Amino acid sequence: MKNTYFDLIEQSYYFPQEGFDLRDGNLTFHGVSLKYLIEKYGTPFRFFYLPKIGDQIKKARNLFNRGIKNNSYRGKYHYCYCTKCNHFYHVINEALKHNVDLETSSSFDIDLILSFYKQKKINTNRIIVHNGHKTDEYLRKIIMLQEKGFKNSIIVLDSEEELKRLTAIAGKRKVKIGIRMAVNEESQSSYYTSRLGIPNTDILDFYDNNIRENPNIELKMFHFFVDSGIKDNIYYWGEFQKALSLFVNLKKKCPTLDSFNLGGGFPIRNNLGFEYNYEYMINEIMNNIKESCVKEDLEEPDIYTEFGKYTVGESGAVIFKVLETKQQNDSETWYIIDNSLMNTIPDAWAIHEKFILLPINKWDKEYQRVNIGGISCDHSDYYNSEDLNQEVLLPKNTEEDKDPLYLGFFHTGAYQDAISGYGGIKHCLIPSPKHVIIDRDANGNFVDFVYRNEQSSEEMFKILGYNP
Repeated sequence: MKNTYFDLIEQSYYFPQEGFDLRDGNLTFHGVSLKYLIEKYGTPFRFFYLPKIGDQIKKARNLFNRGIKNNSYRGKYHYCYCTKCNHFYHVINEALKHNVDLETSSSFDIDLILSFYKQKKINTNRIIVHNGHKTDEYLRKIIMLQEKGFKNSIIVLDSEEELKRLTAIAGKRKVKIGIRMAVNEESQSSYYTSRLGIPNTDILDFYDNNIRENPNIELKMFHFFVDSGIKDNIYYWGEFQKALSLFVNLKKKCPTLDSFNLGGGFPIRNNLGFEYNYEYMINEIMNNIKESCVKEDLEEPDIYTEFGKYTVGESGAVIFKVLETKQQNDSETWYIIDNSLMNTIPDAWAIHEKFILLPINKWDKEYQRVNIGGISCDHSDYYNSEDLNQEVLLPKNTEEDKDPLYLGFFHTGAYQDAISGYGGIKHCLIPSPKHVIIDRDANGNFVDFVYRNEQSSEEMFKILGYNP
């Protein structure tokens, strides 16, 4: 009977597959030898494979451009990167190489954009979509951005109150705005309607009473966002049709309204059996928008997407070493790794997000069911279920083995550093792991370097006030 870990994967999934393969019995990621990285940098470490960012952007653009052609769609497509998903310079700089537009969420995002502007990485023609709750500071910085010449800056209103504060701060300056529609949440949610956006029943009256006759306000964009993302299910299509109907009615009143923002992004692979028909969803969305506009003799709007997780999620990974195997009872085996899961992939702990988990070595060993535990003192610091199996199966690891077992959590490039507070204070004062960047040079050869070493105790103590 075939019972090695390699046999398990080969029998369960198509393997090798995009991004994952074996070389000399060890796992590679997009052709990068992970064993080489382990030997060079030690563990734990996280890394970013920057070329994957460009691959994702190209893939989405190609599919949307194909959809435009297939549907004879008269609007344009705009790819926005959500800075909140990953704020690192090397990440956004890589995205900007592919001429993406940007989406902001807070006042500090404006400082980030100005930094890229000063470095001549962007110019004033770049489209900037401003989302999130608009504090007065956020609004003032947006207006300051426009004063510097950013003429394609669009402020998406999250509430009716924001317009009052915006007009007070902008004065007689003409501004471009969008309106975000509040969606109804999925049935399992703790509340019925999203706190984000303006209720769909109020939007038309809001336009008539506050925007239509205001010469300084130009409504450009309708914003529709579903938190669970663009999915082929009854819930998504129901909210989409509600938003599309409202857009059409608003467009009849407002000739300057020329953009439909899809908001929530595409899903990324979180297991080796992941399947998603991106092309089908894009064609369905475009076809629905086109049919609704043709029926009412309206021009098709430009389509905007705000892809954050889709852009950077599949470029990141975290590598650990198994420090100890603990048999706690007859049926439960624990692999204790050399960092904290709560600190390094907090989405797995906080919202039970799943990532692709694979061993780096020992694919020729028998497999067993295990729990993975971090080294913190918190009982919640564990990972014990995959998206498909609802359990974790990994190669057996014994004290007699000459080499330790290494594990990788893949497609962790979105949100993890922001949520865990990169470089800050971590649970149990467990340090942030080493951060490695992987890129390709002009000749296509791999280049890897340390972006930041493992966090030191001195760095933590200074934050805590021990080293003033």
